[in-house]
Amino acid sequence: MQQDILRVATTEFAEHGLSGARIDEIAAKTKTSKRMIYYYFGDKETLYARALESAYAKVREGEGKLDLAGLPPDEALARLVAFTFDHHRKNPDFIRMVMIENVHHADYLSQSKVIRGLNVAAIDKLTEIIRRGEAAGTFRPGLDPTELHWQISALSFFNVSNKPTFSALFGKALYSRAGQTALRDHAVEMILRYVCDREGTR
Repeated sequence: MQQDILRVATTEFAEHGLSGARIDEIAAKTKTSKRMIYYYFGDKETLYARALESAYAKVREGEGKLDLAGLPPDEALARLVAFTFDHHRKNPDFIRMVMIENVHHADYLSQSKVIRGLNVAAIDKLTEIIRRGEAAGTFRPGLDPTELHWQISALSFFNVSNKPTFSALFGKALYSRAGQTALRDHAVEMILRYVCDREGTR
């Protein structure tokens, strides 16, 4: 029941924001009651915070299933970038939740030990890939895992966050199936070229 409430709540918050989302709507769509939602979560702000945590947990859970440790570092990084791009494309509610949280100046995210712990794990994963890549001579030295995470996120996030405006200005070709496949492959290529050694080889 709680997971169903969180799933529906995520969509409501993504569509209407924290102030615009209505507990009545969440209750109706989950065939439960406001009283039950408040019993589980206390208030709307806590439900929003939990939905935000759940959205981040879904990303990290998907990353955990990639078995990156068993791959050469360049292949591991390529798989991680492709996963991130595809995950964000398929989960626009996650992107909207992050955008809404930015409107709130990360007030709820900054208070969440759960999200901080999840994202420490994400940086640790990149740190290990970088360490293996540098040791193998595949990656150039001095890469920063937090900066690399930012770059991967930026390429994947903009694709979803700015889809309406970009499509209105430049057409929808990049959002066709072929266009999205090409963008994902190019995002992977850009990141791999960035982490290459100084001679540009991998």
